[in-house]
Amino acid sequence: MDFKKICYTVLRFLFMVVYGVLWPYKVYGRENVPEGAAVVCANHTHFSDPFYMAFAVPARYHVCFMAKQELFKNKPLAALLRAIGTFPVNRGNADLTAMKTALQVLRSGKKLGIFPEGTRTHVDGEVSPKAGAVRLAQKAGAPLVPMYIPREKRLFRRIKVIVGKPISLEGMGKLSREELERLSDELMDKIARLGHTEIKSGRVA
Repeated sequence: MDFKKICYTVLRFLFMVVYGVLWPYKVYGRENVPEGAAVVCANHTHFSDPFYMAFAVPARYHVCFMAKQELFKNKPLAALLRAIGTFPVNRGNADLTAMKTALQVLRSGKKLGIFPEGTRTHVDGEVSPKAGAVRLAQKAGAPLVPMYIPREKRLFRRIKVIVGKPISLEGMGKLSREELERLSDELMDKIARLGHTEIKSGRVA
């Protein structure tokens, strides 16, 4: 186990204890997270969403997050983020360095955590998703894993985090910009629909 995985595992456990008491959650569909590399994608409505994403992915996996570069201006926070494998991305431009780092994460067999909308939203469909998640998944030959995190989070009120079945992009060939945008929209639609998924016997129907 490498140093970043150790730091991630320790921090994940500590936050799970805190959130389990104050902002409790129940994960459904955890078995849908596949072995090996995968791009885990969720809707983004609250600063706590990365924590819930990490809680929903089995502990044996390391989720490396792509986070806005503004967070790295604070040196102590930047050091902590880098220690757990999180890396910066310039959301305003095509950040080739971030894309290369993301591909390295996937090619090493780890999970890449992304919020395709690129920013926190107040209502579903408020902004068009970025195509980066789909592009990275195809380049790395990794599946997309949709995840729904409820918008409303209240103290001592349990929420349901739902993980959908992985989406494979194998055999699609080179995708045009329009196809990437269409697939990104479809991905966010699937994430939104997970919020209305029926739970049967503790499993995602």
